[in-house]
Amino acid sequence: MPTVLFTAPYMIPYLDRFSPILEAYGLGLIVPQVQERLDEAEILSYAGQFDGTICGDDKYTPRALRACAPRLKAISKWGTGIDSIDRETAESLGIKVFRTPNAFTLPVADTVMGYILAFARRQPWMDRVVKSGQWTKLPGRSLSECTLGVIGVGNIGKAVLRRARAFGMRLLGTDIVEIAPEFVLENGVEMTPLDDLLAQADFISLNCDLNPTSYHLINRETLAKMKSLAILINTARGLVIDEPSLVQALQAGQIGGAALDVFEDEPLPADSSLLRMDNVMLAPHNANSSPAAWERVHRNTIHNLLRGLGIPYEIDQF
Repeated sequence: MPTVLFTAPYMIPYLDRFSPILEAYGLGLIVPQVQERLDEAEILSYAGQFDGTICGDDKYTPRALRACAPRLKAISKWGTGIDSIDRETAESLGIKVFRTPNAFTLPVADTVMGYILAFARRQPWMDRVVKSGQWTKLPGRSLSECTLGVIGVGNIGKAVLRRARAFGMRLLGTDIVEIAPEFVLENGVEMTPLDDLLAQADFISLNCDLNPTSYHLINRETLAKMKSLAILINTARGLVIDEPSLVQALQAGQIGGAALDVFEDEPLPADSSLLRMDNVMLAPHNANSSPAAWERVHRNTIHNLLRGLGIPYEIDQF
């Protein structure tokens, strides 16, 4: 019987629903205790015991993949990003890697706009002030007075820009690949080098993949190029930001604030300075929250696993 290491944190709470489906296809399950993801050592403890996996952002390093081969045949990643999987090593070992592209474009773009509105209109801060018994009017800004810079104009970046256009924001974008001219013209986006975007934007949204060109893209040098009141929003990957440099910039008042859904270490350590900053909004890697989107990803993740293991299935069967 093929065995599946089942570690996707968004699916484990619904195991009573999914385990009968997988078992009906002749699959046995190993379900560890998972807090956000498995690290390399935890994966190594299961090496040689499973043929496929339904995983989250588990650390499938070259060492982990080599230890799991040759038995491991398929990695079905819940969601879009597969930067935690060493794809080159997986390919060399004949391990198939699957994901669900464009899975969370709409909820993530909505989250970015929510952060922009919260910082521009100061709603969370005014709520706190009034509930504390004060009647202090905090200054806000209309979005039509602001410039948005989007770093990474892929599916999510485009969705953010379309939403921001409806609010009358000036739109800047930057990317390492050429963006379709029709999108740029239709939405009034000015594509510009990174340094120019950093210098001009009131809000900066990170929507790029994590890759060698984006690792610690936001660091001491790039933070120094931002406006003093600029707000940095990260719903991409934590490692796009050099977190200690961001903390230093926030503490020094070098930038206006940050909204962070993702972090270098997740869950966010209890001693993180970010937890004690009033000019920061934090979330537990939850920008993808959407029951409809989750359901599509649940189904596709199971389909991908069965495909990777060579097990025939009816696409509308579950």
